[in-house]
Formats: sequence, C-alpha cells, structure tokens
Amino acid sequence: MEIDTKRTKGSSSRNVYDALRTEILELKLPPGQLLDETSLADRFELSRSPIREALIRLAADNLVVTLPNRSTIVAPLEISAFPKYVEALSIAQRICTRLAAELRSEQDLLIIAKRQKQFEAAVRSGDHLAMSETNKNFHLAIAEAGRNPYLTAFYDRLLDEGRRMLHLHFEYLERTNDGYLLTDEHSQLLEAIRDQDVELADRLAMDHTRQFRDNFLHFMKENYASDMNLGLDMLSGIALS
Repeated sequence: MEIDTKRTKGSSSRNVYDALRTEILELKLPPGQLLDETSLADRFELSRSPIREALIRLAADNLVVTLPNRSTIVAPLEISAFPKYVEALSIAQRICTRLAAELRSEQDLLIIAKRQKQFEAAVRSGDHLAMSETNKNFHLAIAEAGRNPYLTAFYDRLLDEGRRMLHLHFEYLERTNDGYLLTDEHSQLLEAIRDQDVELADRLAMDHTRQFRDNFLHFMKENYASDMNLGLDMLSGIALS
C-alpha cells in the first residue's frame, strides 16, 4: 500500500510538472505569472505536496523562480540579457557543429538525419512545442557527434533556456511563411557535417544563430516595442562573428 501511495504521489507530481512546463514553454503562463500553490492544488485536485514537488522541478529547469517571500512566479524573460545569451549560443553552436563535422561517425549521421526528419514533421504539424523539442534534439545530436560532453551539457542548457524565445521565433516564421527556412538550414548543416566541411559547418551554424536573433528581434519590435522599453536598439547591434 505504501509503494502504491508513493507511486501515485510521484505520478501526480509528474503530471503537474508536465502540464505547467508545457504552458510555460508555450507562453500560456506568461513570464512573471504568480503560481499559487493553493490555486494549483484546486486546479489539479491534489494536495499541495505534489504541487510543491512539481514547482521544485520547474525551478531546477529555470522555468520558475521562488521569491524571498516564498511566492513562486514564472521565470521572467530577461530581454536585457538577450545579447549575452545569443553570444553564448552562437559560440556553443559553432564549436559543437565544427567538432561534429570533424569527428562524426556514420552512426552519428544516421541519428542527426533521423532527428531532422522528426523536426520536419513537427514543422508540418505547426505544433510549436513539438518544433522546439525536435529542434533541440536535432542540435543535441550534432553536439553529441562532437564527442565533448562538457560542451554538450553547456549547449543543452542554453537550448533549454531559449525555448520560450524560440516559441516567439516560430510564431514570427509562421506568420511570415518562412518556416521552410529552418528545415533548409538544418539540411545544409547536416550536409556540411556529412562532408566533413568544418569551415562551412561553422559558417552555417553562425548564420543559423543570426537568423534566430534577427527574427526574435523583429517579433519583439512588432509586438512589444510600443508597450515597453526592451533595449532593442542595443540588441540590434549584437555582432555574431
């Protein structure tokens, strides 16, 4: 009986975590939104204990923040930190892609190609959450082909931190009908890695980050620049070289 109780409690916590994580990544729960344990317990018809466990897991994913008064909110999107974020992303993406082009095996190529097919299917479905998940998996497969677990772990964390921004990026691409650009860029990355063309792989990785940066900035300017000061003049000067 005790084992069943623990399993049920763990399953409940996992269900809450999965539901809230999805809503945060899809921006249905906006940055700064208060997450009240009592309200969430009522919503999920659970005690506060599994709610608290789910929030602890979300905090470990940097998706929620616990304030000094012990309130929990959805982690803010730190727009002012975007220049530093995209700089780190560009460096990690370029290094991991260069290493993959140099060191990839035939098995690595099969895995990367499979992940690319999964991403293409997600793009066709229009499911932004699936797109961000399969996009991350594609890039991690490239990183793993580079045979450096430290760089892979760093890149993994950056990709996770950027998933809400990537969601806005996908909205922009969907509205401008440029979604095909992502699948084309992924295909080009795969071919450069297949050909072991290190310099081309590096350039494509840098261009890929630049496209994300530029489209994210366009989206923010169109949707939020008139409502708040986002430091967009500073952001538009980010150099990726």
